[in-house]
Amino acid sequence: MASGASESFESKASDRSKLKVWLDGKTMPYDQAVVPIMNHSLHYGSGIFEGIRGYDTGKGTSIFRLNDHVKRFVNSAKIVRMPLKYKASEISDAIVQVVKENKLGHCYIRPFGFYNDSQIGLNTVGKKTSVYIYATNFGAYFGDSKREGIRCKISSIRRMNSGILPSRAKGSGNYLNSIIANGEAKAAGFDEAILLSSDGHLAEGSGENIFLVMDGRLVTPDKGSDILLGITRDSIIKIAENIGIGVEERTVHKEELYTADEVFFTGTAAEVIPILNVDGIDVGSGKQGPITKMLADKYSAIVAGRDKEFSSWLTRV
Repeated sequence: MASGASESFESKASDRSKLKVWLDGKTMPYDQAVVPIMNHSLHYGSGIFEGIRGYDTGKGTSIFRLNDHVKRFVNSAKIVRMPLKYKASEISDAIVQVVKENKLGHCYIRPFGFYNDSQIGLNTVGKKTSVYIYATNFGAYFGDSKREGIRCKISSIRRMNSGILPSRAKGSGNYLNSIIANGEAKAAGFDEAILLSSDGHLAEGSGENIFLVMDGRLVTPDKGSDILLGITRDSIIKIAENIGIGVEERTVHKEELYTADEVFFTGTAAEVIPILNVDGIDVGSGKQGPITKMLADKYSAIVAGRDKEFSSWLTRV
């Protein structure tokens, strides 16, 4: 969990009118970036997006793994057959511009690619595409009171597989699956959902990847488990290997969640967040474990610009 994050989860609605956003090559006030109510991607979920964090390092704002996020954004467009009008470098430059113009420190950045067309129908061939970039102040995703850990429920909703929707693409429509699972967990009094794959093995959270600590090693669902390949997931794997913690990517049975020594989520918004309880069963001691804390502290140091070894992951604004 990154330390020193903004107290607010996101900018208040009353503050958004002061923000500058980027739409199709132009920077403009938030309230002026509008699309028709019959917008194709609004009605059919045919958009793609990214979630990217920026951090106030004390020497200015730095964006975490900007190029990797933009690469995934471009790849998502390819997977869903959406022709983008902009090169990766142009999108990266626009993201830096938005953060700079809004004078943001700790922030969340949302590039969004969509069909800016208001005709009814599923066909997208020849439809106009647009790219929108929004950035806002951002704090702890689960709130400051949950920084020491959260309680999760294994959802009755299964994670869709690539035979249904492209799980490797960060597509807007995919997230209805996550929204329903998250709502079910919240209604039952939990903080977050854990989804299983279509064959009943562990997949991920509604918006996070998941790791287990077992006998001093990390275990995480592999690429064949219908997961989104998270940038933070990849970061934690590289960090763990760098400090001598073994990592095993494999099929994970749901019962292993109950018997693991530690469990935690990773994600751009969530960062590194301990899972203390699953389905009413305490994980390990029911408190944040030492390996989770070690990785969370290391991640915090990296995003704050205090770790020279991983400084290449930061783009100065």
